[in-house]
Amino acid sequence: MTAIGRDRPGIVAAISGALLELGGNIEDSQMSILRGHFAVMLIVDVSSQIDDAELQGRLEPVGEELGLEAIAVNRIDDLGGPVAQPSHVISVYGADHPGIVHAAADALAERMVNITGLETRLAGPADSPLYVMIMEVALGEASETEVETALRKIGDEAEVEVSVRPLEAEAL
Repeated sequence: MTAIGRDRPGIVAAISGALLELGGNIEDSQMSILRGHFAVMLIVDVSSQIDDAELQGRLEPVGEELGLEAIAVNRIDDLGGPVAQPSHVISVYGADHPGIVHAAADALAERMVNITGLETRLAGPADSPLYVMIMEVALGEASETEVETALRKIGDEAEVEVSVRPLEAEAL
């Protein structure tokens, strides 16, 4: 399920409470505040007795109570196989301008590098914001040197600083 709405305390408690009442278990989640909006994506295991309409029906009142702009329930397949594990962290810093994410993501895709996590932020003063992008990636068959060389070229073209380093410890 996914939801988005203006950030405020209690969103996680209300959504997780509604899911718990249906016997749902939150297996994986990603939640973040994006420019004052709270975005949540959850992989939830619910009883096969609960259909999508019932789950959506239980969550809609929660969304209305919290003033959320959207709540969506979509059934997904259990892939059951191995999941890409991040091996490196890529950091990008520089003046904000369109195309930074695409250039880095395209260079990684060309080398079959899987982006397992990506976060961006604008930092600093409003008149000269600093663009910050942090990616966790699974290099797969690509070498660290190959990826670093490609991203440094992108960095030179986009006038941003790029660093690639091994992921040392799994925090979560």
